[in-house]
Amino acid sequence: MDFDALIAELRNLRELVTGITDTVIAAVDGIPIVADAAAIIDPAKISALAAADLGIARQAVELTGKGTLAQTVVFGSDGYMAVYAIDRTALMVVFGDKDLNVGRLLFECRPVIERISSILAA
Repeated sequence: MDFDALIAELRNLRELVTGITDTVIAAVDGIPIVADAAAIIDPAKISALAAADLGIARQAVELTGKGTLAQTVVFGSDGYMAVYAIDRTALMVVFGDKDLNVGRLLFECRPVIERISSILAA
């Protein structure tokens, strides 16, 4: 697996979208793959939390007939946590401060997710 290419994608996303503070890519079982995050972020804990978030959201989407899950976004008083499905095998977590432009994040993430998917499949 090309970890350098994954980190490059995470850093590129951070440059494209103002307000991103930390990012993590993990397997859907909650095992971290790579992180571009501050030292206070524990990739193992975040990966487990994100896997649970994604699993619950995926069940909700499937049970209500709303198609295939793409992402969840948690809005907090001081920022955001977005979890993106990468196929059915991985996920990406993006943290942002309260100035994060969520619309821009949603727009910019789709091609990044596709490239990450290709890197993980290689």
